[in-house]
Amino acid sequence: MKRVITIGGLHGTGKSSVADRISKEFNLRRISAGIIFRRLAEERGLTLEEFSRVAEQDEEIDRLLDDTLREEAEKGNAVIDGQLAAWMAGEHADFKIQLTAPLDVRIERISQRDGTEYEYAKRETIAREGSESARYKEFYGVDISDQSIYDLILRTDRYDLDGVVKILSAAIQTFFDQNK
Repeated sequence: MKRVITIGGLHGTGKSSVADRISKEFNLRRISAGIIFRRLAEERGLTLEEFSRVAEQDEEIDRLLDDTLREEAEKGNAVIDGQLAAWMAGEHADFKIQLTAPLDVRIERISQRDGTEYEYAKRETIAREGSESARYKEFYGVDISDQSIYDLILRTDRYDLDGVVKILSAAIQTFFDQNK
């Protein structure tokens, strides 16, 4: 089995932090849709909100990102994080995780991570998520609120990072042990 774990969830749920730790624990490559998207925005000198608006008009941006996720899933031995990671990895994903957290918690995390004011982070995040949700539905027919694709859903505001990683690691290890 080429181990592929996907970690999905809205912005600020902890995808990146968790994916980083899980990839190290299971000695897997880490592929991040968020890092790729941020790099593309930075290369163009745009904020995430501005780049999201550009992506609304340029389908190639999402296609490039999503094709990268698919290709990396096919290679195997990876933790892939991103809102569409489970859908893009498709049949190549062995274990699909969704992380959740309430909006206020997510915004506070984003504000702290990015060093921005809470209201700015809130406005930018809500705009970005609305834009992404519409694009995902239009381009792929994917409703990101559909949780039926996931093997495990975990609220990350109920535990610290170590607790989240401990829970997920136990579930992943159990899955791999039972599916050798």
